[in-house]
Amino acid sequence: MTEATFPLRQLGKTGLSVTPICFGAAPLGDMPETFGFRTPEESALATLREAFASPINFLDTAAAYGQGESERRIGKVIREMGGLPAGFVLATKADRDLLTGDFSGEQIKRSVEGSLERLGLDHLQYVYIHDPEHTTFENVMGPGGAFEVLDNFRSQGVIGDLGISGGPIPMLIRYVETGAFSAVETHNRYTLLNRSAEPLLDVAHRLGVAVINAAPYGSGMLAKGPDAYARYAYTDAPPAIVERARKYAAVCHEYDVPLAAAALQFSMRDARVTSTVVGVTKPERISQTVELANYPIPDELWVAMETIGFDLEDPEANRFTR
Repeated sequence: MTEATFPLRQLGKTGLSVTPICFGAAPLGDMPETFGFRTPEESALATLREAFASPINFLDTAAAYGQGESERRIGKVIREMGGLPAGFVLATKADRDLLTGDFSGEQIKRSVEGSLERLGLDHLQYVYIHDPEHTTFENVMGPGGAFEVLDNFRSQGVIGDLGISGGPIPMLIRYVETGAFSAVETHNRYTLLNRSAEPLLDVAHRLGVAVINAAPYGSGMLAKGPDAYARYAYTDAPPAIVERARKYAAVCHEYDVPLAAAALQFSMRDARVTSTVVGVTKPERISQTVELANYPIPDELWVAMETIGFDLEDPEANRFTR
């Protein structure tokens, strides 16, 4: 593993310190219907061992990833190590019932209890309410709802801090403006290709809420290249998006910079973003991500990138979830 180091950043007002990269464990839950490939358990466990040994101290998962499989695999490695390493931050998410759509407070309670069991922990450092676009704001924030249940867990010391993670930007802004959450996680909406999360980043920065920006590669296109993987945000990409990605790739080729390095550092270089979540699927992806984060990129590349343009609007906002 490379000896690269990263400066730690405060995760909002939590007292937790995290690296500017966070490894995303959704693909490690074996979700072929979302990602288009399988992740065998041994490969996932080897990847997690590499992640825990890396200079990155932040890992992101969710109760729903692989119907709990991501958490179960993480828990297996945590037990191997005798517990979470000192200074490591593990974030998970409380989920609706994916089969019935139940987003009640009771379901969120079951979700947290399931996470504790699968991870083999008696304390969850950080928990997001996940994909609240599948219910109403009033259901989440009202009496007996998801927030009240998680806040009670926090009062009992079962949970450390609470965040909100989802898709549509106006919805996330509404949650951030309540002041109830120390971090907000957005996905696929602040990348080279789509910057519809700009208003959210501005609001969160103003209020001192940490922004966790997930999927800087747009679920793969900006890592593998538009000709190799013409999908954005887990669905087939519109022709205009593919063509724009080709233009970005051409600029990167001109400056001898991997497209993936530019896509990752686009997020990392924004002062409003606390950490960038990169999904990992194989052990070698850990060191590759560290190398991409440190790849030298000349200022001229960023100037050239800005001439290409991007989407400020997101017509697909309610079509995909993470």
